[in-house]
Parts: sequence; structure tokens; C-alpha cells
Amino acid sequence: MDIFTGEKLIELIKLVGYFGVFGMVFSETGLLIGVFLPGDSLLFTAGLLASQGFLNIYILLPVLFVAAVIGDNVGYWFGHKMGDKIFSRQDSKIFHKDNVLKAQKFYDKYGPMTIILSRYIPIVRTFAPLIAGVGKMEYKRFFWLDMIGCLIWSVGLTLAGFYLVKIFPGLDKYLTLVVLGIVVLSVIPPIYHYLKEKFQVKS
Repeated sequence: MDIFTGEKLIELIKLVGYFGVFGMVFSETGLLIGVFLPGDSLLFTAGLLASQGFLNIYILLPVLFVAAVIGDNVGYWFGHKMGDKIFSRQDSKIFHKDNVLKAQKFYDKYGPMTIILSRYIPIVRTFAPLIAGVGKMEYKRFFWLDMIGCLIWSVGLTLAGFYLVKIFPGLDKYLTLVVLGIVVLSVIPPIYHYLKEKFQVKS
């Protein structure tokens, strides 16, 4: 969506302010509409605007962190409470009880890496808390891992936008490329582990 790119995203953040960015970060996982929201680019751009004085970085950082944590927890509890009802439909190839067991096994094996790294992977971060809830991942474990993931993600990307623009003036002109690079780098670790696991199974 064009409104979430480049100059339009900058103008949108200026318009909606702290409440708006809180709502967008929360909605990404809390309302499961992350596919339509900017995610990484939102944080980076918000940090960029903070460096220019449009937002206060000391207010922005906790706002983004709290929004991410609350959104993930809403997603988790929705999956935890509704998962059994959704996946118990025997006539559905997707929403089947076996998928709950698969999700649970997946999180038992890859839980820490999944919860933390999913924050950096578009679309995946939208559904990761939901699947953790469906898979009955222990909430205490999910909560602390999610806190770590949200903290690194929200603070890291926001401060990247805040400081990089100061170090490299004019970087805002290449905002889309910078965010794309961040996303690509963040996807490398889970791909590596997936391929490693796949080849180990074959061998």
C-alpha cells in the first residue's frame, strides 16, 4: 500500500502521532492485520522523525515497546482460548486438531528462536503469537521471550532510524531500500536453521 511507503509514511506518522503508531504496532499482532501494516519501516521512520524533532525519542521508545508486547499478548491469548475450537473442526484440512499438536511440537523445539526472531520477519510476526497460543506454549515462557523480542525489535529499529540519519544525512531518501535490507538480514538466521534441519533429516 502506497500510504505506508516513503514520504507518505512520514506524513502519516506526523499526522497520527504517538497514539497512531501505538495503534498500528498493536494491530499488527493484536488484530492480526500485520499484512497491511508497515511494521519495520514504521519503527525506522518514527526514529527518523524523532531525530528531526517531530517526536520525542524518550516517549516513542516505550510507546512502541508496550504496543508490541500488548499486541503479541492479545494474539497469544486469542490463539490459546480459541485454538481448540478452531482446530477441532474435523472437516477442515487446515483447521484440524493435528495442526495444534504440530504447532505445540514446533514451539517445544524452536520456541525461543521463533518468538524472538519472528519479530523481524514480516507476516510471520503477525501469526507467531497466535500459533504459540494455539500450540499451548507455556505463557510465562512466551511472555519473557516475547518481551526480549519486542524490546530488541522496537528499540533497535527505532534507534537505527534515529541515529543513522544523523550519521548519514539524506538517508531518508533511501528509506525503502534500508528497511528492505534490514528485513533480508533478519530472515537469514531462520532460513539457515530451516535448511540445516532439512538436510539433517535427509542425511
